[in-house]
Amino acid sequence: MSRVENQDAESSVDAILRARAKALARVPESGSARGSVLEVLKFQLGEERYAVASKYVVEVHPLVDLAPLPCTPAFLRGIVNVRGRVTPVIDIKQFFDLPDQGLTDLHRIILVRDSDLEIGLLADVVIGVTPIEADALLPTLATLTGIRAEYLLGVTADRMTVLDVARMLADSRLIVDQEVNS
Repeated sequence: MSRVENQDAESSVDAILRARAKALARVPESGSARGSVLEVLKFQLGEERYAVASKYVVEVHPLVDLAPLPCTPAFLRGIVNVRGRVTPVIDIKQFFDLPDQGLTDLHRIILVRDSDLEIGLLADVVIGVTPIEADALLPTLATLTGIRAEYLLGVTADRMTVLDVARMLADSRLIVDQEVNS
């Protein structure tokens, strides 16, 4: 290959690479074909899989030193101290009237926060964080009634239930304002 042919080939390759870089650097259009993506933290309660939007998740903490609280609803399992913050722990199984199999040291507390309220959600197993298509969420099942349907964003095609944390935290039953008679 002559020197002139070699220079032409190099400039052709450079032109192709510049065109590719320009195409990759292009800002995507706002009306893209892809829907909005919701990043969720997946966890398990019994045999069922649930998820909460990761924007509400503060951290996941092992279940240690759970102190029970007298004169509270049954779904309020107690409080934990996480780095100096006393946080109430909600047992979602009891909150949703699901079968309970007791507590083990394998349980995890998912600390969630919205505005100024922070609570811990008791989970059997935390699976991990994954993105899901928000548009792909199916409406809640018609067979669900009561508290379950009220706090669901939807169900994925693989039967994972996505909870609405903002609605859960806005529930007036989470605010305990009861005096004990002595």
